Amino acid sequence: MNTYYTIEEKYLQAIDKISYGKTPKALKLLNEIISNDPLYARAHHQLGMIYYYEIKDYQTAGYHFKTCMELEPAFPDNYSHYLDLLVFLNMEKLVHAISTKALNTQGVDAAGIYDLLGLFYEKSKQWTKALEAYQKAFMEVTENNEKVDIELSLKRVKSKMKQTLAYTYQITE
Repeated sequence: MNTYYTIEEKYLQAIDKISYGKTPKALKLLNEIISNDPLYARAHHQLGMIYYYEIKDYQTAGYHFKTCMELEPAFPDNYSHYLDLLVFLNMEKLVHAISTKALNTQGVDAAGIYDLLGLFYEKSKQWTKALEAYQKAFMEVTENNEKVDIELSLKRVKSKMKQTLAYTYQITE
């Protein structure tokens, strides 16, 4: 049986378990951390990740992402995953609030935030806003594979805009 002397050691052990695909053991360790120190923000972040991406329990994931953001608002990694969840769930008011906070936090992947905003607007058929968000993402991107994805998103939205215009009729006298 392993004995961990600090919460940080237990947290690192949980991260190690996650990286080796041992999610149940990581969940157990992270829940122990939260029960001992409910203010340990990064454990909330990791729990949010597990509940969102692996367990698909979106309410619990949202709770942990929100708790992490409230406890440690300067932790940049949390914002993109939380915003991803909110876009997926189509929660408009929270998407706007969290994206604004994210873009004002140092170290946040601004290109990723704008890309998620573009996706949100695209899903809600707000083509102009989607195009604007994707253009901002393009200006912020620094990796080639992400640049290609954003270029494809821009093309897709422009194509949808043209398709929408093709079905707009005007009656003139």
